[in-house]
Amino acid sequence: MSDVTTAPRAAPRAPAMAMRVKVALILFALFAVLPPVAVALGDPFMVLIATRILAYAIAAMALDLILGFGAMVSFGHAAYLGFGTYAVAILSSYGVNDLLLQMLGAVVVSAAFALVTGAISLRTRGVYFIMITLAFGQMAFFFFISLSAYGGDDGYGLSSRSTIFGSDVLENDMTLYYVTLGFLIALFAACHRIVGSRFGRVLTGIRENRERMEAVGFPPFRYQLTAFVISACITSLAGVLLANQAEFVSPAFMSWHRSGELIVMVVFGGIGTLTGAIGGAVVALLLEEWLGALTHHWPLLFGLILVLMVLFSPRGITGLLERTGLWRARK
Repeated sequence: MSDVTTAPRAAPRAPAMAMRVKVALILFALFAVLPPVAVALGDPFMVLIATRILAYAIAAMALDLILGFGAMVSFGHAAYLGFGTYAVAILSSYGVNDLLLQMLGAVVVSAAFALVTGAISLRTRGVYFIMITLAFGQMAFFFFISLSAYGGDDGYGLSSRSTIFGSDVLENDMTLYYVTLGFLIALFAACHRIVGSRFGRVLTGIRENRERMEAVGFPPFRYQLTAFVISACITSLAGVLLANQAEFVSPAFMSWHRSGELIVMVVFGGIGTLTGAIGGAVVALLLEEWLGALTHHWPLLFGLILVLMVLFSPRGITGLLERTGLWRARK
């Protein structure tokens, strides 16, 4: 049985995966032309919002890697987002401003934390796995609240954005946007390669029938733990980019609410598609912006939309497009 209370899904066929890659390429092309459009419309703030969306799309895609393909519902995944943001703040306070070094620091800390907590969490299954990942996430959250040197609960403002080989090119919002887009494209290609590899097929097989995969010689624990660590590392990269976008870090980045938002993004787009996670992040954050401009009670409207999506299209936007014939791979 699957570790989560969802009906088993067949592994995606090659035509379906090819179609999803085409849709992802279309999304990336639209992202690429957005800054010139924002400049033409005289709305440069749109670029900052879009950068935030791209960073969250990376985090949602990383979560989908373990949720959609490994049936691991991590309710503490925002902790790795927080590790990425605080890697920027802490290292910059010691004079380490290079983006790649900050990303390396974020990945090392996230990998270590995920290796330990994942090894413990994966001894459980189902709702117990959800709750124990939530507990570990909250432990990290309260640890950073206690760091008074970095603002504690109030957060910590960055004096400047990260540098790239000593250059401060990321101070330009458009450059930061395209760097974030570049990371999204590269990480999507990496995740797509992982899913299509032998490792990915084994991970999907464990999701569908754990006992059978174990019987034929594939240790579920080892594969799931590896996927868990990979997902954590990718999420931490999103945190580094978010810190640069906001020029501010706070424990709020790693709260359980944020983990819930990442899950909502994946559900919105379609679990187990990667492309859907990217689209889900775009839709969820745009809805947050638009509904927030309409009313202070926007979470009520957002929740209603989510309920309707789950009721009428359990596979999210991906399922909706497939049902309407707008996204249908040739058999």
